[in-house]
Amino acid sequence: MNEQKRDQISALFETLTSLERKIANQWNSHDLLGFSKSHILILAFLHTEGPKRPSAIAEKLKVTTGGVTVLTSKLLKAGLIEKTQNETDRRASQIHITQAGVEMLAQSKKQVDVVFESLFGMLDEDELKTLTQIFAKCAKL
Repeated sequence: MNEQKRDQISALFETLTSLERKIANQWNSHDLLGFSKSHILILAFLHTEGPKRPSAIAEKLKVTTGGVTVLTSKLLKAGLIEKTQNETDRRASQIHITQAGVEMLAQSKKQVDVVFESLFGMLDEDELKTLTQIFAKCAKL
């Protein structure tokens, strides 16, 4: 890697670190729901994909199954998801979203819109599309 590219990657690292902090701060300052981004991502995944095993949720969120257990515990207690035994394999459980979870997801979309409008609202549609493509390309690593 040449020195100019190394400098650019270093600058990108600093920028992404700052952006990550800013996203967390914005989320926390607008959070009226009491749930993290990861909680909302679980609800969205279950709403879109249907019931899933904890291992599938872990793979989607790029966390451990232990992490999924911690995240889903709060959602279970709030009645936003339910855990059922798989009918074909009683050892395996599946998690599905409840109606209350669907309603919470709808409320969270408003919060996501506010946060991301404040972070990326200055970008036009083409810039947003390009940024999304770049992030998606990097996430495939």
